[in-house]
Amino acid sequence: MRIWTERPAKTDVEAVVRHYFSLLRAGRIPEAEQLIDHYPVRHVLKSLWTGSVEASADEDEASGSPAADKWEQDLSWLCELDLADFHWDPTGSHLYVEITYRAQMVEVALGLRVKPTDAGWVVSGPATYW
Repeated sequence: MRIWTERPAKTDVEAVVRHYFSLLRAGRIPEAEQLIDHYPVRHVLKSLWTGSVEASADEDEASGSPAADKWEQDLSWLCELDLADFHWDPTGSHLYVEITYRAQMVEVALGLRVKPTDAGWVVSGPATYW
């Protein structure tokens, strides 16, 4: 887990979030979980699936997307997600990042926070926002 001795700059936090997301996209889930103070990854993946692939399949039944009950076995859909804009609260403690699927904005975003711990400052999350 990335730990800073002082409150990190926004650019440093965003770099960690980008690295985290690149690990998710590559299907390297255990490594992604170790990068931040992580909430249950199953919830995050299910929300990303629901807000992207499942929503797209509802709009286009012929999309060829994997069946909804197989999202955990075949994580190839993750490579079609990408990060969009980062949005910070005025205190610099909370941020959310918009997500795209096949270059289209989806309804789910990832929320994270920068928090102090006994060891130093860490990135915690992600929560999913609808």
